[in-house]
Amino acid sequence: MDIIDTHSHGLSKNQKWVIASTSSGFALENMDVLFLSFAMSSMIADLHLSGGAAGLISSITNLGMLFGGICFGILGDKIGRVKTFSHTVLIFAIATALMAFANNIYEIYALRFLAGIGAGGEYGVGIALIAENFKNHQIGKMTSIAAVGGQIGAIIAALVAAWIIPHLGWHMLFLVGIVPVVLTVFIRKHLHESDQFLAAKNNEKGSLLTDVVKKMFSTPRLALQSLGLMVMMTVQIAGYFGLMNWLPTIVQKQLNLNVSSSSLWMIATIIGMSVGMMTFGSIFDYFGPRRAFEIFLIGSAVMVYVLALAQNMASLLVIGAVMGFFSNGMFGGYGAVISRLYPTEIRSSANNIIVNVGRAIGGFSSVVIGILMDHYSLTVVMGFLSALYIISFVVMISLPGLKRLTVKH
Repeated sequence: MDIIDTHSHGLSKNQKWVIASTSSGFALENMDVLFLSFAMSSMIADLHLSGGAAGLISSITNLGMLFGGICFGILGDKIGRVKTFSHTVLIFAIATALMAFANNIYEIYALRFLAGIGAGGEYGVGIALIAENFKNHQIGKMTSIAAVGGQIGAIIAALVAAWIIPHLGWHMLFLVGIVPVVLTVFIRKHLHESDQFLAAKNNEKGSLLTDVVKKMFSTPRLALQSLGLMVMMTVQIAGYFGLMNWLPTIVQKQLNLNVSSSSLWMIATIIGMSVGMMTFGSIFDYFGPRRAFEIFLIGSAVMVYVLALAQNMASLLVIGAVMGFFSNGMFGGYGAVISRLYPTEIRSSANNIIVNVGRAIGGFSSVVIGILMDHYSLTVVMGFLSALYIISFVVMISLPGLKRLTVKH
């Protein structure tokens, strides 16, 4: 399959299927994650959970993502992106649907870990598919388009949760998670491996695991690059999961809103995220990753703190949308950067390892925020998140690999 210039000739049939499949996969995965967010307050009341125990649900999900990310990342580099991608979707779909039958915290922990295994494997494999089917100067925009799919999934989750939870309860909400199984049929039927992957596979020598370690950590420069990207991804996930898992509950308490009203705030924030992703992708491809991350990390640090100043529904909607624009607008950029910094033969593994280490560590922000909420004000919680974005900014400007990535207009 030849990679064509999308600006000159439009998308090829395979490129369309790659974007459609990855966007749909990310949408359904994010829908699953947000189901937990909207069901959280109902689960706390129903199962009498503490803030720490509830926050641990997301953290365990992210530990599953780390395990699945490593295993499926290597599998994706070994047997192919397409087969692996469909397996990951199937696992997180079934595990999510089984949540409908969970009646204690230990069953929930087990099922969320299993769902995390599938969801964690999906990201790197999907990003590798995009990177190998588009030119370098298009990857930023295309990964951002796929990431917007994730936000569409979040909007679907908000709408479905607002209807199902008040009428049928939180158990039935998770039963909707079986829907992604349908996607696996289309993936297997319409996608095929790229020539780039097949060529790398034919030239493969020695152990893939050894190759991954060598090309990610064998020199101080590579180790600094890989660890620095993990720190940035940790902050990205800490901000996202901290905000999306707890803010619906915070908003309900702060402004005395019901589930439907907090869903409206979430939709406004998600729309802001989607616009931010498309804007970030264009800035990334035109000006390069350093400039794009500079703008969005500083914007995130400012707007997360400003959110604590919202006093009514109107200000909450506006601030939430702008905050979403910056805080999650850059999500697709990580996959684009990783895919350009690491070679084809370990691309899936590098994406999944870096992203899911970030998820595993950053996911504990849900526990930290739960504890902070029990003892401090919303201003302190937002100050904590704002400081994290500043740390990510300092790490980003110190990474030599980002300086070498050129832009092509």
